[in-house]
Amino acid sequence: MSGALTLALEAATSTGSVAILSGLRVLATREVAMRGGAEEHLLPAIEAALLEVGATTRDLERIICGSGPGSFTSLRVSASLAKGIAFARSLPLFAVPSLALIAADPSLTDGMYVAILDALRGEVFASVFERAGDQVKQVGSLRLVHRDGLAHEAVVLHAKVIGPEEHPRTPPRAANVVRLGAWLALPPVSLESWEPDYGRLAEAQVKWEIAHGRPLPVL
Repeated sequence: MSGALTLALEAATSTGSVAILSGLRVLATREVAMRGGAEEHLLPAIEAALLEVGATTRDLERIICGSGPGSFTSLRVSASLAKGIAFARSLPLFAVPSLALIAADPSLTDGMYVAILDALRGEVFASVFERAGDQVKQVGSLRLVHRDGLAHEAVVLHAKVIGPEEHPRTPPRAANVVRLGAWLALPPVSLESWEPDYGRLAEAQVKWEIAHGRPLPVL
């Protein structure tokens, strides 16, 4: 297959996803577990999705990666893969918020939504989005909030709370980037300096940095 393909990756939760796109058309998708030592499954998922459409990384014209917030380890894995392929093939890398990928779920109708991801300790990462057809607009900045206050906030905003643990489930999926044109119109990120938005440091990283007296090295 000749070029003009997009590789999209998302791994903010315990399930990672891959999508191969041609324009706004989804050609292939894969989902893999991202916990319990299964992080290495994301690269084989990329290879399998490319193989399904008869392509290789040489056929890619850009890469899109979910930028979090979410699972520290999973986000580092997906970001490292995205940056590695982009470096190797001299491709632009675009970052999209993982919460926006939730709001871009194809099952959602027009309206206001509070997209959330678990932040542990009784808290969630949250941001407010508006859906109008296939367009997603962020109308509230990323915040760390207590889960107990979500219901009241949703009532005030006339919004519905959505996420991978809500009903119905709306996890962030790589294929949902087709509805995030506002983010894809922005310039690509710097391959040298870009890192995902982890939301807050993982406890393991905090302990490592305290013990070593320096920041955890970037993969």
